[in-house]
Amino acid sequence: MNSFYPRIKVVLDEGAYMPERAHDTDAGADIRCRDGFTLRAHGFVTVDTGVHIELPPETKCEVKSKSGLWTDYGIITTGLIDEGFTGSIKVGLANLGDYDYEFLPGEKITQLCVSPVCYPSYTQADTLNAGQRGNRGYGSTGRL
Repeated sequence: MNSFYPRIKVVLDEGAYMPERAHDTDAGADIRCRDGFTLRAHGFVTVDTGVHIELPPETKCEVKSKSGLWTDYGIITTGLIDEGFTGSIKVGLANLGDYDYEFLPGEKITQLCVSPVCYPSYTQADTLNAGQRGNRGYGSTGRL
């Protein structure tokens, strides 16, 4: 097996679902909830998926929103799993929409995206090179 396509060990708690990609070329592996629950409008819930993973060296796993949940219902999630973490993956879901959403047992709630990571060191400095943007941040490139 090529190191570009690593195998990830997975341990599942009772009732948990195996992460799976719907298509061979999908970047994310879908994660499902074990139990059904209601995510209230403008609410937040943390879901214990019962999925444990062992990441390969020099990788990280980002927890990303499912595009359909985000664009159709306003439900988002984000998170980062560090290489050394092997506990159960807990997913924070926020409902930015105006309607409650009923999740069914086994429904896809998020996706895991594994990628290489860099481990930089940080050094305090008195100044920074300005670069092209300098300190111009949000909105600095305009709308059009």
